[in-house]
Amino acid sequence: MGANYEKFETVCRVLEENKFDKSKLIPILQAVQEEYRYLPQEVLTFISSSLNISPAKVYGVATFFAHFTLIPKGKHIIRICDGTACHVKKSAAIINAVKKKLKLKENEITTKDMLFTIETVACLGACGLAPVLVIDGEVHGQMSPEKVVDLIDNMLKQEVAKQ
Repeated sequence: MGANYEKFETVCRVLEENKFDKSKLIPILQAVQEEYRYLPQEVLTFISSSLNISPAKVYGVATFFAHFTLIPKGKHIIRICDGTACHVKKSAAIINAVKKKLKLKENEITTKDMLFTIETVACLGACGLAPVLVIDGEVHGQMSPEKVVDLIDNMLKQEVAKQ
């Protein structure tokens, strides 16, 4: 009984909590993604057969909503705004500083240790705080490349302290 068993044990718990109700597909997918930080293909197939709905429908829902992802994400999600107000206030320099600090190549968004994922978004709705970013749901405004590197350094120290 390895990690695969545990993976499906968690999915079974989510399905049971939702009474195997196919009309609750979205909350089921949300709960599963909350657990794994993404929706693995084999889990989508398992959900499909457990709810007796087509894999195409489950996949369609999982790919329709921007909230869902089929790609593994890091433990910490850094969303950097590059909307008009943030872009004018040099959010590109912040994006570059984060990528450099995390040693991410041009097309990479997640660190190899699965600790961080960066996402560029069009707007975070906090234009008055531009340039702005959100880390794990916490808003950080009036950022600079130096401030974001300090934030990441502090997060790395906290991660080391937890070990």
